[in-house]
Amino acid sequence: MTKVPNVDALPEPTVLKRAKRRRPGLLVANGIVLVLAAMAVTTIFTNPRFEWNTVAKYFFEIRVLKGIGVSIGMTAVTMAISLASGTLVALMRMGDSRLMSTVAAAFIWVFRSIPMLVQLLFWYNLAALFPTLSLGIPWGPRFVTFDSNDVIGPLTAAIIGLTLHETAYIAELIRSGLLAVPDGQHQAASALGLTPAQIFFRITLPQALRVIVPPMGNELISLLKATSLVSVITLADLLYSVQLIYAKNFQTVPLLIVAAIWYMIITGVITLLQQRLERRLGRHTLISADKAGKVKRIEHSV
Repeated sequence: MTKVPNVDALPEPTVLKRAKRRRPGLLVANGIVLVLAAMAVTTIFTNPRFEWNTVAKYFFEIRVLKGIGVSIGMTAVTMAISLASGTLVALMRMGDSRLMSTVAAAFIWVFRSIPMLVQLLFWYNLAALFPTLSLGIPWGPRFVTFDSNDVIGPLTAAIIGLTLHETAYIAELIRSGLLAVPDGQHQAASALGLTPAQIFFRITLPQALRVIVPPMGNELISLLKATSLVSVITLADLLYSVQLIYAKNFQTVPLLIVAAIWYMIITGVITLLQQRLERRLGRHTLISADKAGKVKRIEHSV
């Protein structure tokens, strides 16, 4: 008969001993953090120069709300277009055609290298380079000609600049997610007789999304904050709207606080949606893992 050892008599693991030794230091660190947090909160709410009454007065001001709509609208439109174009660029980058791959790599290099503010200013001043824009046959007759200033306004310039910048980054995010799926699964799924579409949507995409979604959420938040740059081209987004207000009443800090709080609220909503999407994808982990396991078994047998 095997003798069961007394668990209480066993020596305490070294890791637990070290953790207990560190506990007083952890308590001290927590205390310091709480003190600093209390100091920060007290300073924010007791300093009269923050002028919270002014913040509350302009928090739901109509111009501020319109600016929020512009910022959110630009973010949504830019992200939708960038997802489609970024997927295309990523597939070109991963394709078998050396020409297409080179063009995609050059596109990514160019628009990741140029700062977003420079791109916005460039597209806004495109008329200085091309006074007119035309539709027609290359090196042939022109069918329609437009004045560049009429076509490329502040909103159009902002969407073009933001979209090109985001497309370059999103293409790399999508490419990294697709490359994270082992190529052997694609080959094994082909051996099972699945069509390319079935392989992509049933095998590749579910696994790639778990890699793509977290950084894509961060990219969406970065895009939302980057829309504040369009204020330099006089587009009435959230930041430019509060700038117009404090240019008249000289309440600079309170109005900037209004903008900051609204950016924090919108970012918080995006973060919650991202977390829900990640949890939803996590629910299918076992199903996807089971499918991937079957494919891997076929892969080994092949």
